[in-house]
Amino acid sequence: MTFKKTLLVVAVTTALLSACSAEKIAQQDNNKQATAAANVTALTTQTASEQANELFDTIFQQGVDRDPVRQTYLGIKKDYDKWHDLSEENAAKELAIAKENLALIQAIDVSALDAQTKISRSLYIQNFENHIADYKWRFHSYPVNQMYGTHSQIPAFLINQHSISNVKEAQDYIARVHGAHKLLVQLVEQLKLREAKGIIAPKFVFPHVIRDSRNILVGAPFDDGENSTIFADFTGKIAKLSISDDEKATLITEVKAALIDSLKPGYEQLVTYLTALEKKADTRDGAWKFPDGEAFYNNALKRTTTTDLTSEQIHNIGLSEVARIHDEMRVIMKKVAFDGSLNEFFDFMRNDKQFYYPATVEGRQRYIDEAVALIDDMEGRLDSLFLTKPKAALKVKAVESFREKSAGKAFYERPAPDGSRPGIYYANLYDMKAMPIYQMAALAYHEGIPGHHMQLAIKQELTGIPMFRKFGGYTAHTEGWGLYSEMIPKEIGLYQDPYSDFGRLAMELWRACRLVVDTGIHTKKWTLKEGIEYYATNTPNAMSDAVKMVERHVVMPSQATAYKIGMNKIIELREHAKVQLGDKFDIREFHDVVLKNGPVPLNVLADLINDYIKTKKS
Repeated sequence: MTFKKTLLVVAVTTALLSACSAEKIAQQDNNKQATAAANVTALTTQTASEQANELFDTIFQQGVDRDPVRQTYLGIKKDYDKWHDLSEENAAKELAIAKENLALIQAIDVSALDAQTKISRSLYIQNFENHIADYKWRFHSYPVNQMYGTHSQIPAFLINQHSISNVKEAQDYIARVHGAHKLLVQLVEQLKLREAKGIIAPKFVFPHVIRDSRNILVGAPFDDGENSTIFADFTGKIAKLSISDDEKATLITEVKAALIDSLKPGYEQLVTYLTALEKKADTRDGAWKFPDGEAFYNNALKRTTTTDLTSEQIHNIGLSEVARIHDEMRVIMKKVAFDGSLNEFFDFMRNDKQFYYPATVEGRQRYIDEAVALIDDMEGRLDSLFLTKPKAALKVKAVESFREKSAGKAFYERPAPDGSRPGIYYANLYDMKAMPIYQMAALAYHEGIPGHHMQLAIKQELTGIPMFRKFGGYTAHTEGWGLYSEMIPKEIGLYQDPYSDFGRLAMELWRACRLVVDTGIHTKKWTLKEGIEYYATNTPNAMSDAVKMVERHVVMPSQATAYKIGMNKIIELREHAKVQLGDKFDIREFHDVVLKNGPVPLNVLADLINDYIKTKKS
């Protein structure tokens, strides 16, 4: 039986069963039979593409229904009192579901689909095939590290994602504080499974994660200090509710009990385990130390870049790009009449006080204000570059104090799909020496506009594509666009200040170095020290930047290769389109093709651009 017939039989059967039920209660509601019959009629008139997209959305929604945390990120408050499930039992269940869904999608008759639905089918098949193939690598990770993990997700999620607009949502928050204990117990179980396989994070990771975990338990109600991070968030949100003081007092008493009775023992158990595990950790930093480490890393590169580039090829691309960007920087050196070598210029840019705001409240606020001004200015210029623009607002915010020591220097958080929460560009202002003024513009363009906010907000606002494409992603496409977005403003006359243009190049250089260092650590057995030295020698960034970046390479194998590989591909495709179309080339249309199909693998992006070229020519 074909997919179309299978789906129709299932749908019709379901509708008829509903009709039978309706008949039993016809005395109360005669409309139900008519509704069921109408549903059957609608299903029989659906096109194959409409049925396929309905199936895609059903599969996506079922996945969301199984993940309360994802629901909240999507602005859904269905299971607002629950966390996700980290157990092995759940991982096995998700694998079985992936296999079932793959079979359903593979049964779809491709010949009956329109072009966009064919892409969707192909992408969803690839997603599930990757999920199934990668199941064997599920322990090849560090679920607690200085970049991310359940230990830091709990407070960040409660603070930034769990809004409270009524008493029920406050009680859901309290339930999640209680539920954090089970989540942390499952986390420890996952760490123990990895320990048994010899997969233990390097020594440098442990001081970061132990410190961050302990910080959650600092302050009231755990001690006599100021309110702790989560308690301060809850009380602040409760204070804004239009309820009686007695109701507020009751809720605060309940959250105190949850913090002390559930959250505290959960974090204490985690810290106790991590402290013991730290003694077994060593200083081997690359994925090569994992069981079948080479195969794992090759697979990781394929997933990250969505290409078949080998580790050696990526390493060499990085070396070539570093050399090219160094040459462009030497041109800027001449513009500003700097007398010295490139490394001496790096030292000047790294250390001269004119390039940094003071590490004061005023200095940090000035950085945020000027980043906002840059984004606002760029927003006013978008018509020359884009046909489609996001509806969601963008907010610029400093990284919160509880995670600023270990968080990256800048990152973006997408808006809620329902418009209840704006997109957020986070700037990490903990170490102002790591946030030079000359890099401010490139960072703002990358994380904000025209970068991730344009890309991810537009993706969520798209119509005519299934939900999994709106809310899924491919790192090479996403981060390739972010890095490409640092370059676009230069093409419309921005970066007039040569130091700011140097900052743009410095950001691109940083991503080129990533290709060299990531592959160096994970296949060439570079040490942490060798990786740091490469960045320190070849870039103007602060030493703290270099340390954090190499530590990131270690705990996230392959992830950092996505940026430059993705950017290079977008530029390559743009130049191809220019050559093919000549005077017919429109940068706005090109950007529409890149953004309005949502994130796709780079080979699919190439197909989309080639289709656009053919259509434009005809």
